[in-house]
Amino acid sequence: MKTLIVILGPTGVGKTELCLRLADSFSTPIINADSRQIFREIPIGTAAPTLAQQQRVKHYFVGTHSLKDYYSASIYEQEALQVIEQQFHHSDIALLAGGSMMYIDAVCNGIDDIPTIDDATRNLMKKRLEEEGLQSLVEELKQLDPEHYNIVDRQNPRRVVHALEICHMTGKTYTSFRTNSQKVRPFKIIKIGLNRDREELYSRINSRVLQMMEEGLLEEAHSVYPKRSLNSLNTVGYKELFHYFDGVIPLEEAIRQIQSNTRRYMRKQITWFKRDESIQWFHPDNIEEIINYIKSSL
Repeated sequence: MKTLIVILGPTGVGKTELCLRLADSFSTPIINADSRQIFREIPIGTAAPTLAQQQRVKHYFVGTHSLKDYYSASIYEQEALQVIEQQFHHSDIALLAGGSMMYIDAVCNGIDDIPTIDDATRNLMKKRLEEEGLQSLVEELKQLDPEHYNIVDRQNPRRVVHALEICHMTGKTYTSFRTNSQKVRPFKIIKIGLNRDREELYSRINSRVLQMMEEGLLEEAHSVYPKRSLNSLNTVGYKELFHYFDGVIPLEEAIRQIQSNTRRYMRKQITWFKRDESIQWFHPDNIEEIINYIKSSL
């Protein structure tokens, strides 16, 4: 039976090396499920697979887009399923790995068929966000779609703007498109979750941020600083360094905030994943145990 192996877990847990071992063991490429590693301009801050790792094992969805490109979980769902189908033409196994919760859910369960935003609407709402500010758009969303207003993260401009884009483009509420119906996939799915002791994860995250700084994160962030208004840069690692470039905080504080905000994101990921009872959890160092579990489940 055709089987999709999904390796998931929080940032910093150690998915990369395990996935390389699994790819070697099962002779399969890696389908990346990270919403930021697709952007070619920011490989350091997103901990994207290195060139050597990509030469060792073929990776999909790494450095394939520019920061200026529009991309979403719904687009990823369509494109990832195409890659999986191609893989199944010559193998019974496909391997998907990452930590982006919505991307993984999109492939495994499907997401609502939200209309694709046209360029005119997207540009209009981007301009309004810059000129009017987030709070003004939040108040408009309250009027146009009060149900979604009650549940959306009102501090997240991307979420607020996207809901308003749908409202303006379709004349319907964003809520009306959210059916939350699960799609049936024509293949078996095995989900492997990776986790470590909380303090161990904290330590790994703190060390990895320092390593990123040594590898050139500061220079990478400075190179994309002129594009800071893009949604693709509304992410941990860049927002904090942009504040440093603005003179708001010293560099040491920016680094501390990157570590703290990454730990917060890690906790959010774990909370999200723990809701899924189909995930089988392992310590990432138990590679042989994981391989044996997969083989016994095929």
